[in-house]
This record gives sequence, structure tokens and C-alpha cells, in this order.
Amino acid sequence: MLGQCVFGTSSSPAWIPTEEIISRNRLLAAMKRWGYKSVEDLHTASINDPEWFWRAVIDDLDIEFTRPPATVLDDSAGKPLPQWFVGGGINLAHLCSHRHASGDLADRDAIVYEGDNGARRALTFAELDRHVRRFAANLSGLGVGKGDRIVLFTPVVPETAVAFLAAAMIGAVVVPAFSGYGAEAVASRIRSSDAVVLITADATTRRGKRVPLKETADEALAETTSIRTVIVVRNLGDGAPMVAGRDVYWDDLEADPAPAPTVDTDPNDPVVIAYTSGTTGAPKGIVHSHGGLAVKCGVDAAYGFDVHRGDVVAWIADIGWMLYGVLLIGVLQHGATLVLTEGVPTYPSRTRLWEIVERNGVTLQGIAPTAARAVMAATQDEAIAQDLSTLVAFASTGEAWDEPTWRWLFDHIGAGTRPVINYSGGTEVPGGIIVSYPFLAADAASFNGPMLGMDAAVLDATGAPVFDEIGELAVMNTWPGMTHSFWRDTDRYLKTYWDTWPDVWVHGDLASVSPSGSWKIHGRSDDTMKVSGRRIGPAELEAALLKDPRIVEVAVIGVPDEQRGQKVVAFVVVRDEGIDQDDLVATAVHNVGRSFAPTVHLVSALPKTKNGKIMRRVIRAQHLGEPTGDLAALDSADSLAAIPSFQN
Repeated sequence: MLGQCVFGTSSSPAWIPTEEIISRNRLLAAMKRWGYKSVEDLHTASINDPEWFWRAVIDDLDIEFTRPPATVLDDSAGKPLPQWFVGGGINLAHLCSHRHASGDLADRDAIVYEGDNGARRALTFAELDRHVRRFAANLSGLGVGKGDRIVLFTPVVPETAVAFLAAAMIGAVVVPAFSGYGAEAVASRIRSSDAVVLITADATTRRGKRVPLKETADEALAETTSIRTVIVVRNLGDGAPMVAGRDVYWDDLEADPAPAPTVDTDPNDPVVIAYTSGTTGAPKGIVHSHGGLAVKCGVDAAYGFDVHRGDVVAWIADIGWMLYGVLLIGVLQHGATLVLTEGVPTYPSRTRLWEIVERNGVTLQGIAPTAARAVMAATQDEAIAQDLSTLVAFASTGEAWDEPTWRWLFDHIGAGTRPVINYSGGTEVPGGIIVSYPFLAADAASFNGPMLGMDAAVLDATGAPVFDEIGELAVMNTWPGMTHSFWRDTDRYLKTYWDTWPDVWVHGDLASVSPSGSWKIHGRSDDTMKVSGRRIGPAELEAALLKDPRIVEVAVIGVPDEQRGQKVVAFVVVRDEGIDQDDLVATAVHNVGRSFAPTVHLVSALPKTKNGKIMRRVIRAQHLGEPTGDLAALDSADSLAAIPSFQN
């Protein structure tokens, strides 16, 4: 069944691909080898003939299996519970580390850490593999084996990448935890996963302030019983409380332990449990496997972001977000360098991101809309002093763009010559459903087609595909990389994604697609507002409000209204104090239209996650005096306190 297999733009696209972008593109080269003249025809084949397509991908991208799979897809247990690459053997440590440790990549940087405090450390591919093998052997010596869970509560230091791949090497399962989590959030992940090892650091910094990771870990461990060993990275080197017989410093582990073999894992063996939080209930443990992550991350990096051997990819990506794993696996397996940036884009300097581009020769720079707005507010339209000549493209995921910020990035920073590769999916995908392919023309702040292998569609309330209407983003097929289930909770998994319409994955995002193939994301569907019978997502109204250059950030929610069902409330952070609020409100009404005229509250900051996503459900709960639910991902309680109470 095909959803909306459309690719394209409006009649006046903002981005028109250059010959340089077209000539280097990996997907266009693969299409030529496979005999396809259009991405539309290839996309159709990727849906209709998965047996051919995924085998062709594995061959084209050199995704090495120790045993070739007998069957690409087995969905005999039901469409929502597929098994992929059945009969094959694969290991992420081999793909990302072992095979690059010799040859021309050996002395090239694999991982670069750009710390919040200005520190920079790097590992070459040869060094990465030596550390992975040593740490895997030490884990084995501690009794850790296939299937055991290991919690990573660390900054994005090189040791984090080492630990991730070492766990994969011996068949253990990584449980990522945000470096900014409180004790209860860490404890809940330990309890749910029954983890046996916790890896943390003495501390890190955020905006220059110390974040006490080991102390937080100890507080979490006081509420759990399964952890046998705690391994501590000396990151700041300022000491940490250590428990004799349980805790050991990373650098005190055996320097030359007995080697551990690389486990020949089944493609469907779990390798990551990524917990995501919701308004109510325990966090959901998203289960990902060796084969699924290898193939999905590999495809998205190569065919979505056009990552080549020797490229340099930089992104702010905490271990607690699935983006970290997508980047680690997608970038390293292709022999490219991954620059992991800790903290925020404007600290310790306003132009930090561009300094990182210059210092590391970055070819692809990841930047979220929130981060771009922060840089834009800090630097205005100052001339760029840094050398960005190596930069080929920008990439973005996690939230919807507003057009003014997108155009600032595209025109002012990118000089109109670098595409913004917009990419939307989620932890459970893991990666993209729709993308802005750089070799195709693209509208501002939009997407120009679905990822290969993803039968995407926008559905109305009856489950029918619609054009030029806001509906539910859905996927009509299954794909490698999709979560196998929730950890020990298959019923909740089925209810979350598969209960709306038979055999249709409902992703939870509001989207729209034009007949010409221009896609947009309008926010989460549980954030949808219905004002006087008109359904609208917050991202659309936020984009309209951000046309006012006095507004730096905005969050829009809907609150109950007897006459109209709901009314719009906007929480606005402005650039300068002493603003004429009446004029600001008048401009807001003009920009969104009188039908959606908002109540405007000026606030000092907005509640956001530690990777910069605005927490609208928390804002709404705080405003209405309702329970705020899980706040583990909240960056700062101060911004939550700034949200005023609702007044009828």
C-alpha cells in the first residue's frame, strides 16, 4: 500500500541545488547504478519490493554482515512486530570501529569532543578501536555478558562513544540517560531495565556551572538494587565520592585485560533501550537492535544527509537523545568524523558553532531551530568572522522551523549556497520519516519527500490520505530500525502506535503535504488546538508570531474556552525590555489572524528540554494548574516558574 509518494516544492523554491551538491550526492549515484531515473520511482520500489531494496542498500553502503540474511523481512507475528534480516549476523562495533582501525582511516579522527568548558579531545579510528576492545574486555572481566543492560549517564566525552560500542561488541544493551537528569529519572531507568553496570563521570559543566553527575548517580543508586559496578570517568578531575567494592575509575581498569571476542549478534538482538517520557505513566523503553540501527542509521546518513567517507559532522547531541546513537552509528560506519558538541550553541562564545566548523573542518553542521534562534538573537546580522569554506550543508531535526529563522540561517550564514537538510522522525523510528533531500529543490522551512523505505502519508480523521490539510503523519509499512516494542510492555507499544487504524503506524506528529510534494510538520498531534471548529498546530501559529523581529522565542498552547472550544495563548520571550506590549499584541493578532488572536504573556524564558525542545505540555499544565507529569527532561525549573496561571 502506497501512502503519498510525492516529492517536490512550490513553484518558487527557496533552495535550488547547485551542480556541486548534485555531483557529490550518494543517492543519485546509487539511483544511476540501480537504473532509476527518478527518486519517485526508486521510492515506490523501496516500498513494493523490500527484499530487493534493503539487500541493494546493504551492498551499496557496505553494511557488513558476518552472515548474509536468509530473509529480509519476516512479519509472520503480525505487521507491528516484524523481524529483519533473519538468519544474518552483524555487530555495530565491527561496523563503526573494528574495520576502520587499519588502512587509510586509522589515523583520521573518529570522535571529537567539544566541551561546554572549552575542552577539546579526540580519538582517531585506530585509537577508538583500541579503547573499545580494552573496555569491552574489562566489561567481560566484570561479568557483563550478552543481554546485560548498561546505563550510560555521561557527558558526550569520547569515553561515552567507547562505552556504547564496547557494550555492542559483547552483545550488551546500552541504556542512555540524560547528563542533566535528576536522581529519580536515572533510578527509574535502572529499575525498569534491571541494569547491572552504571557508567558516569565525576561531573561536567553546563553554561560553565558544575553538574554533579556522580553525586546524582549515587542518589539514584540508593533507590535501586541491580547495579553491581559503577565506572567513573575523570572528566573534570575534581574528585568524586567512591564506594569501595562497587565503584572504579575508568582509568584504573586493567590496561591489558584478556581480550573479549566480538559477539556475532543476531540482527534482531537488542542493543539500545532508549527511554522517552510522557505526560503520565512510566517512561517508555524503546527497544532497538543491531541490524535495525545499522541499516536505518546508515541509510539516513548516506542518502538523507549525504555523508561521505572523510566528511566531518558536528551536532549538539546529548547521550540521552536517540540522535546521539543515530549520529554515532550513521556517521562512523561510513568512515566520517563525528564532532559531538556539549552544552548550548552560544556558550562559551556567541559564535561557538561557527568556531567549531572552522576548527574541525566541518562539512555538515547540525542545528535545531531553537539553537538557530539563540545564535541569531546573540549575533544579529554581524558578519561571520570564521572560515566556513568546508561547510557543505546544514542539518536539522527535533522541531518545526519558522521561516524567518530558516531564512536567516540559509541566507546570512549559508549565503544561499548551502541546503538546510530538514529531517523529521523520532526516537522510535529511529531517524527520519521525511527529509529535505539536498539534491532536490526545497521550500523554506519544509521537507521535499519521504525517506526511502518509508511509506509516509498524512491522514485525516477517517484515515484517508489528504493534501493541503493538516492531519496525522502516518507510515503505512514497516521498516528496519523501527522499535521492536517497548521494553517488557508490548501491549503499550501496540496501543501507542497501532491502535488508531488497522496496520497503520500513527507517529504522533501533525503534518501536511501539498500535491506538488512539499511537506511540513505542524507540531505534536497531542498539542493540537481546535478553535471555533478549526484545527491547527502550535508550530503554525508560532511561526506566524516569530515574524515579529522583537520576539526571540514563543510557545503556543490552547486553553478551554466556552464559546470557541479553545482559545490561543502565547508565551513570548522578547529581545529587549521596555517593549510596547499593546503594539506587540496588535502585531501578533495581525500575523496570526483574528480567528486565532492570542492572549500574549511576556515571560523571561520558556521551559525546554536539555536539547532545546519547548515543553508545551508542561507549559499548558503549569498554566492551567494541572499536574506537570515527568519533568526529568526539563532544563531549568526557573523557566517553569515564569509561566503565569490561567485567568478566565
